[in-house]
Amino acid sequence: MPGLYLLAILVSAAGMALIDRRYRLAFWAAPGRTLATVAIGVVFFLAWDAAGILTGVFLKGDSPLYVGVLLAPELPLEEVFFLAFLSYLALVCWTAALRVLERDARSGAGGSRIDEGVDR
Repeated sequence: MPGLYLLAILVSAAGMALIDRRYRLAFWAAPGRTLATVAIGVVFFLAWDAAGILTGVFLKGDSPLYVGVLLAPELPLEEVFFLAFLSYLALVCWTAALRVLERDARSGAGGSRIDEGVDR
């Protein structure tokens, strides 16, 4: 089914955006910085992909799940969307981790919820 891979990426990104919106982690806290960070990540990883493609390390492969649009040899359209999702996911996870660590530091908690109830 052509386009299924792209659909999966978009659905995953929408889910991440809902989490981001709920906790105001990245885009809803600082839209400009988030867009800039994601754009920098996409450019970096596209350069990485280009180097891999030029050296013959990265190959597109054949899959009926791709839309079928190539942006360059061995570079399907879905790759750009995946790289944007990957960058956004990393930013949201990083921000969430920082928030948890800051909360724990403010409360003086040295452990996590996993440690609760464990005798030391």
